[in-house]
Amino acid sequence: MPAIIQPAVVGATGYAGFELARLLYRHPRSKKPVLFTRDTDDGLAQLDEVYPHISGNGGFPLQPFEWKALRAQGVDVLFLATPHEVSREWVPEAMRHGVRVVDLSGAWRLLQRESRAVYDFHDGDPAAAEQLTSQAVYGIPELHRERLKTAELVANAGCYSTSIILALAPLIRAGLVDLDHGIVCDSKSGVSGAGKQPTQKTHFIEVAENFSAYSVFNHRHTGEILEQLGLSAEQLIFTPHLLPIPRGILSTIYLRLKSPAEAHDVEACMKTFYASSPWVRIFPAGKLPQIQYSLHSNYCDVGFVLAPDRRRAVIVSCLDNLMKGAAGQAVQNMNVMFGWSEEEGLR
Repeated sequence: MPAIIQPAVVGATGYAGFELARLLYRHPRSKKPVLFTRDTDDGLAQLDEVYPHISGNGGFPLQPFEWKALRAQGVDVLFLATPHEVSREWVPEAMRHGVRVVDLSGAWRLLQRESRAVYDFHDGDPAAAEQLTSQAVYGIPELHRERLKTAELVANAGCYSTSIILALAPLIRAGLVDLDHGIVCDSKSGVSGAGKQPTQKTHFIEVAENFSAYSVFNHRHTGEILEQLGLSAEQLIFTPHLLPIPRGILSTIYLRLKSPAEAHDVEACMKTFYASSPWVRIFPAGKLPQIQYSLHSNYCDVGFVLAPDRRRAVIVSCLDNLMKGAAGQAVQNMNVMFGWSEEEGLR
């Protein structure tokens, strides 16, 4: 694998794209990333025109996206921090150009058509899209590390999905969870999770001093959770909420175990599962993470409490939606793809 690579980012003017650009600029194995704009960014020449707080760092030049520019600059990996429909259209062309892709949208995360229906994709070549869907590797390194090493297309996992999947995977894979009893995932996210394009629901006057649920039973990340954990729709209730804070996710997960368990055994199950995963921190039994502990980092923090009956459990999972939930995880995926330590450029 090359010691130094040339990355490119489309969508660096968005919140996740900006975090990604900053991470790549300081990554020890990355050349300065090529930052491409789309038509929606017409007239922008420098990223600091949008984010003045990075001024004085040598410049973050932007250039209009063109495939020939991608080839001319020898891009090894293309990050798409673009809307789902844009990624769905551009990825097939990137594959034809032989460029590896890490896509931060939901365009390629879902294998099942019924799960993808929430996006209402209209593919120009449905057969080619189906083939790419089957080839895409779901971008949670802790679950798909080996497949990521040879992946040409990585579908970076969703932010809510990451917080829930990482919390539940060890116990479900160990067969400890009473799935027939069902799992309830009560998740809260900061406003940046809604993206940079403002809507009525994300205006300050709507968010400040408020707390609200949304997309109940039809959130786009539900399909990811079901597919990655092998659950049926009847076994999961997932409700997202909007917190009046800029960033961060906290998921409170309620479940029942198949049989009574000791807290130290549950903790050991989680710690063993993530023994080789530097970005998942398992808290001691009875101690719960908070959003502030993982902010501006690539950590996913997981803690739990068992009820006195030793069968009911509450798991709390926290991460930064722009880092482990988006840009940080994208860089972590890149590190695995190119054979580097998962911690490169993220400490």
